[in-house]
Amino acid sequence: MILISSLALLALLCFNPTLTRGQLNATVALDYGTFFGAVNETSGIVSYLGVRFADAPIGDLRWRAPVSPPTTHLGEVDATDYGPTCISTSQSLTVNFTTTSEDCLFGNVYVPIDADLSAPLPVLVYWHGGGYRGGNSHSYTPEWLMHSSTNPFVFVTFEYRLGQFGFLGGSLLAADGVINAGLLDQRAALRWVQRYIGHFGGDSSRVSIWGQSAGAGSTMFQVMANGGYNEDLFHAAMGDSPTMNYMPLYNDTYPEELFSQFASFAGCGGLGSETLTCLRAANSSVLTVAGNATVKQRTSTLYPFSPIIDGTFIREGPVEAFTNGRFAQIPVFYGSNTNEGAFWSAGLPNAAANTSTPNATKTTTYNFIRGQYASFTSESFEKALHLYPIEDYNNSLVLQEQQMYGEMRFICTAVLITGSATDASLDAYQYYYDNPHLGDYHHYELQAFFPSEETDFTPDANDEALFEIMRKYWTSFVTSGVPQAAPAPQWHTASTSDGSQRMRLQPGNVHMEDVTDGLSERCEFWHSISKEL
Repeated sequence: MILISSLALLALLCFNPTLTRGQLNATVALDYGTFFGAVNETSGIVSYLGVRFADAPIGDLRWRAPVSPPTTHLGEVDATDYGPTCISTSQSLTVNFTTTSEDCLFGNVYVPIDADLSAPLPVLVYWHGGGYRGGNSHSYTPEWLMHSSTNPFVFVTFEYRLGQFGFLGGSLLAADGVINAGLLDQRAALRWVQRYIGHFGGDSSRVSIWGQSAGAGSTMFQVMANGGYNEDLFHAAMGDSPTMNYMPLYNDTYPEELFSQFASFAGCGGLGSETLTCLRAANSSVLTVAGNATVKQRTSTLYPFSPIIDGTFIREGPVEAFTNGRFAQIPVFYGSNTNEGAFWSAGLPNAAANTSTPNATKTTTYNFIRGQYASFTSESFEKALHLYPIEDYNNSLVLQEQQMYGEMRFICTAVLITGSATDASLDAYQYYYDNPHLGDYHHYELQAFFPSEETDFTPDANDEALFEIMRKYWTSFVTSGVPQAAPAPQWHTASTSDGSQRMRLQPGNVHMEDVTDGLSERCEFWHSISKEL
């Protein structure tokens, strides 16, 4: 983020000095600064990148609620390049700290080049994934989505604090700071949208939120936050592979131990009430190393730092919130992929929790799941084995574990959200991405939406046709509230407590299908032990 020179300002003003009907100016004046965007005639998009939406969460503002809008007037700002991304937990000090920073609360707004400010457009806000410990917004640009959409819309992405900066727990922090700072960053961003998106041609009354993986989990948490009071910040929610992470209370043993480990690695251990004073005075690089070291200590755990129950913003776990109707009463659109659970265990350094090792046993599977859900009991595991008989998976321990994990974490979460919305008489749409040709692993459906998403496989004509259908389904839900992609099949709302029927998205064979009784039974089991998850 840089201030532009007087000569650059003059050039920008001369480029597009007036605003007329049907023509969008590349200059937006807000009450805390004037932002000069970039006009791309090729893509047909005007972009405003690196727009600060909150003060830098550093120093005494570490682990506090974001201060938004910014308290300092920014003057004239060149908004043609991205701001820094938030520091990731796995980041090493060899990463360029000019591209990552604690000072990372920036957003990006993309507007159709021919937008008419007198006719505000629907708004789609997208949260990136990355396990709440990594990722950024820069890869998620809307060219394909906007070109496929029948109707225009404004697309917005935001950064949010990650890992130890965004999802640290513990009683000391609850007493002098906030839990789930990363989710509060997202909430502040949504309030920013309400206040300012009209200046960019967006309609603040027609905001949909969308994300993938941790981004889909984020939309889930925003829907259930504050007991379901969404402040009218958004009117619909979407999620690709919403994640059900471990949800202890902020002062349970697990988050307290994480906090103590992190503070010790940062050189602030054993200071009692002065611990946070020490941590807030530490250099970002020290906290980055400490977060990395904390994660490395958890050799059986993929994502130690995640949203937890804070008692205020997030008052209970997702299963309790959704099954009891304590969520925003809005339309929802969620789904998952066939092979969501593949490869996760294989990435763990602890062989005792890695089912891909030669000597793996069912105990290895239990260790893997317990590494993600610290309260998971051996009794519950034995019950799960009866629901996932290994004979159903070619006697493959890896395939059995993958199915368990994929369903308990992702697939059944989509079932929970859409089924609960259906029970509340809300419009709910569930999908199932099944692509044997390109693969249907976690995040692989994003190939349909973003140019940056690549895999080892090349789409063929059937894949490309499916992707166009998917883009139309997704964007029409944003612009009209109903996913439509004629002549593809009509997408019916779910009608049962398991989110059935759902749309199966398969190359050359897009169709509605029932959620099977077997899946419903397995999801009911996982949700029945929610206190362990």
